[in-house]
Amino acid sequence: MNDPRTRIAEAVQRVLAGMGAGETEVRLERPRDPTHGDWATSVALTLAKELKKPPRQIAAEIAAALDLADTGISAVEVAGPGFLNFRLSSGSIAAQLERIVIEDEAYGFSVTGGGERMIVEWVSANPTGPLHLGHGRQAALGDTICDLLSATGWSVYREYYYNDAGNQIEMLAKSVRTRYLQVLGEWIELPEGGYQGDYILDIAKQLYLQGKEGYRGDDSPASLEVFRKFAVRLLRAEQDRDLAEFRVQFHNHYLESSLYNEGRVEATIQALRATGLVFEEDGAVWLRTTTYGDDKDRVMVRGDGAPTYFLPDIAYHMAKWERGFQHAINVQGSDHHGTVARVRAGLRALGLPEGYPEYVIHQMVRLEQGGKEVKFSKRAGSYTTLRELFEMVGVDVARYFFLMRKPEGQLVFDLDMALDQSEKNPVYKIQYAHARMCSIFGKAGQALEAEAKAGKGDLTRLDHPVELALVKHLAEYPEVVERAAATRAPHTLCEYLEQTSGVVNSWYHAGNPSRNPELAVLIADPDLRAARLVLARAVRVVLRNGLRILNVSAPVRMERALEEPPPAPPAAPPAS
Repeated sequence: MNDPRTRIAEAVQRVLAGMGAGETEVRLERPRDPTHGDWATSVALTLAKELKKPPRQIAAEIAAALDLADTGISAVEVAGPGFLNFRLSSGSIAAQLERIVIEDEAYGFSVTGGGERMIVEWVSANPTGPLHLGHGRQAALGDTICDLLSATGWSVYREYYYNDAGNQIEMLAKSVRTRYLQVLGEWIELPEGGYQGDYILDIAKQLYLQGKEGYRGDDSPASLEVFRKFAVRLLRAEQDRDLAEFRVQFHNHYLESSLYNEGRVEATIQALRATGLVFEEDGAVWLRTTTYGDDKDRVMVRGDGAPTYFLPDIAYHMAKWERGFQHAINVQGSDHHGTVARVRAGLRALGLPEGYPEYVIHQMVRLEQGGKEVKFSKRAGSYTTLRELFEMVGVDVARYFFLMRKPEGQLVFDLDMALDQSEKNPVYKIQYAHARMCSIFGKAGQALEAEAKAGKGDLTRLDHPVELALVKHLAEYPEVVERAAATRAPHTLCEYLEQTSGVVNSWYHAGNPSRNPELAVLIADPDLRAARLVLARAVRVVLRNGLRILNVSAPVRMERALEEPPPAPPAAPPAS
């Protein structure tokens, strides 16, 4: 079923062919000012040089030659230096509802990605403590970016990179061992830079209670390895549990330690040496990353023989490429901003393309209540944990609040707003709008609902300005999903859903029989009632589909326990 944009573009292309223009893409966009029409194109401006005419003259000739039959256009206007503005007929606008209700759960999905493979790596927290709010923002962002990509035809592979090697893991083991000795009655200080939270003491107690009493006075590497493995196992299990309850799942967990165990780090060092970009200075091994745009050369292996952080990162991304992922996105916090240039430089030195991998960098989260910052976790020590937050406000609210701002912007998580269950809370505003549409069908009955699902009704009867504005808004949904996916910007979808729910609520309240009976849905006129039920069904489809991409529930009734089971995780694509 061709949409109006396609029909308009094809009609303009036919006119351009008659004017002698070469093959030209006709791009149609929504005018910033809706009073200017439903669609606009600047094609006349782009053809001025080729056709050797002023853009406004070209636009006027196109407008005069357009055959409006079967396009759904009611009027075409020339504006400004040569823009063409198109207005759809009310019947064409309303007919877009038929597509929405018939496509139903598939509405808004596309094949833009062409089935190409994309690996998205996110969260990737060190297993050194409970997940914090920054991890929560990243968890929601990465998960929703995956859903957006899947909705636009990409074959998405979800991966978590476990940093289970390096200095931080060693410090975790030393911190647990110190607390363990304290449990045994020895009073010794935590090592400098040790982990302070009560969870370290909890791990030490669990180790002791499992009968592990034989490490008093044993500071051997083998003893430390026992503490390391025990702590990492417990913290990994806790992080996995928290993420699962936060509705985030992965196809694979890739261990940093495997890069060393499988010889990938050493192989990467040798491959980089072969490029001629490696040199030694001050006892360290350096990589000349400035060759590929980094602001300075970087140490690859320290003087003590230990690799720096970006070396295993290069090895890991080479492994991604070798596994067949020529498209990759990393969602990371702003503390990783400095690693982007050096990792890409190392990969380019090894022959990978410029810009691989793609990065989505997000800012941290500040939790506020009453205008003041809140840090209420004793267990974690210095920060609020993700679990504490979503147990307080609910998973729906936590996920949505993490998503509703641009990733690159600082996020102030307003706890007062998050706890508010009125429509002042943007999550509840959207969910109320969805539930209201469901309530209409609860009153209408199954027979009328079945007709609405099938798109039955004279949709040209929907000619009220409030109704037409709502239909236009619903028709924009596929474009919003495409744009949000292409720009890796879930907040775009959040903004759209909030705007949509505002228009929906205006329509719903305008149709209150006691206020404006001519706009009510369940009226005596069977044809108009059927058309408005199709509109209500289309609203329900769009809000539900949008919330599903955000992995936020779409309740049919607004009760205290709103949340429904999240959608099943995507199937892993076949191995390359």
